[in-house]
Amino acid sequence: MMVRNEVEGDRLVHVLGVSFDYHDAAAALVSDGVVVAAAEEERFTRRKHENDLPVHAIASCLAIAGIGPDDLDAVVLHEKPFGVVSRVLAARQRRGPKALWSFASDLPVLTKRNLMVGYRIEKALRSLGARRAPRIRYAEHHLSHAAAAFHPSGHERAAVLTVDGIGEWSTATVGEGVGTRLDLLAEQRYPDSLGLLYTLATVWCGFAANDGEYKLMGLAPFGEPVYRDALADVVAVDADGSVRVDARLVDWWSGGAVRSRSLASLFGGPPTPSGSPPTQRDADLARSVQEVVEEAVLAMAGHAKQLTGADVLCLGGGVALNCVANGRLRGTGLFDDIWVQPSPGDAGSALGAALWYTHEVEGVPKPPVAAGGDGMSGAFLGPAFSAEEVAGWLRAQGVPHQRIGAGDREDEVTRRLADGDVVGWFQGRMEFGPRALGHRSILADPRGDRVQRDLNVRVKGRESFRPFAPAVLSDQASAWFDLDGPSPYMLFTSQVAASRREPVDREPEAFTDRVQVRRSQIPACTHIDGSARVQTVDGATNPEFCGLLEAWSDRTGCPVLLNTSFNVAGEPIVCTPEDALASARRAGLDLLVLEDCLVELEGTGSR
Repeated sequence: MMVRNEVEGDRLVHVLGVSFDYHDAAAALVSDGVVVAAAEEERFTRRKHENDLPVHAIASCLAIAGIGPDDLDAVVLHEKPFGVVSRVLAARQRRGPKALWSFASDLPVLTKRNLMVGYRIEKALRSLGARRAPRIRYAEHHLSHAAAAFHPSGHERAAVLTVDGIGEWSTATVGEGVGTRLDLLAEQRYPDSLGLLYTLATVWCGFAANDGEYKLMGLAPFGEPVYRDALADVVAVDADGSVRVDARLVDWWSGGAVRSRSLASLFGGPPTPSGSPPTQRDADLARSVQEVVEEAVLAMAGHAKQLTGADVLCLGGGVALNCVANGRLRGTGLFDDIWVQPSPGDAGSALGAALWYTHEVEGVPKPPVAAGGDGMSGAFLGPAFSAEEVAGWLRAQGVPHQRIGAGDREDEVTRRLADGDVVGWFQGRMEFGPRALGHRSILADPRGDRVQRDLNVRVKGRESFRPFAPAVLSDQASAWFDLDGPSPYMLFTSQVAASRREPVDREPEAFTDRVQVRRSQIPACTHIDGSARVQTVDGATNPEFCGLLEAWSDRTGCPVLLNTSFNVAGEPIVCTPEDALASARRAGLDLLVLEDCLVELEGTGSR
């Protein structure tokens, strides 16, 4: 390991991490251990789950840092391409002669995508002005996930658990982080994959792979675990949390699981057609698979505790987005603290690759963080647009608007929210990760009975059963939710406090009708099981959104706002003022707030 200060003097070490070619391509820049910038490529191309090389995200990160591509000390890919190719070839081999045709058709793609990665990265950087070839390095996929989970967590020592669909070969790992050192102690390998099993159930219930998993999680409380015994024929969970999947039954090798008659007999029939309304069978299957995931995650966490003896757990990998499992794990008290990377999936692995190289190859020490804080800057790591830039753009486009000071802005916005208006809220730097945290958000009053359905159907254009998240002032969170710690990134579910719950006289039979039952003082943010995916907000990392919540609390006595991502179904979260105006018009919002500019819209509202 090279110790930076002995070789480089005081010059900053700039490391760019990139992830691409599967889904959720992204770039992240780390300078002397500080996470300077990070963004998903989809925000710029406007193609959801963009998988192409993240040229726009790279350019954004460099611009935020104020450096050029030749200032980079290294560019680090989030996985090892030869490892991916070896796994794909092994899967083809298991299929025997039947794989010859697919192998012949896939080989050119594999060659270009995996074996020419270095050339493609260099070409992208030269398009951005690089005059020399970059130093390109490769990190193992799950090591990238683990580094993204541990290094910015703010903890000096922790157990690290990563769970996803698949990397090169690993599908889950347990590690230990101490200082700048991160060691992976145990792994689970393909074809045994908890993440792929959850994706299989997602597709079976009519949702898209690598996109609809959170829908499956939201559907689960509407069902009963009636397929739990049937799933025992598909997957077994060992005491250490490792899973054993019957790969022949699910036909991982050919991707033919959704055509499997054996699975159809176990799962109560064939897959629900994509785009069809979910059925009670789907809800029951979702609940059954969710229970398997929770059981496995809890057991894996227990194994991590045994291996490391650590009091803190850091979570990464796509399965770490399962906030129900996270909430249940936190509730066990197994660890004193659990920290989840706010972008734990493949986008966040770009950040992990950069952090791994920075600390473990360059020997850069970790920067200090405030007590109880982390190194993610609230996940506000994308581009920002000043009030003057926004106003100038609105004038140039001929968009009527009003500029208003901060105090008056909060007063006007909370008045409109209290009147039932739905507001687009665009402030500061764009969030990194799948959650809108108050910088690119759609906001509404959570107290209305019809708000949840109206926002889903009329505004967002998505399934009516899906819950919305509450944003709450940190110092008042415990009065509204059974929350035993901060949740700034919406990655834990908890129960709405009993004092805020309301009795249900009659539960409708149809599960889709149960969504409309009032269950608490904030029905729009209360799921049918009484849970909520909470975001706690404080003034240190999120001052503008905190100020709005304080003004809302002063006006209504309720410190909670409904906060959902600023987008409609099928599109990424907005990035620019132009994106925001276009999306707000499509969604039928009533008011758009772009920094200090208020734009009136025709809107359909939630009233």
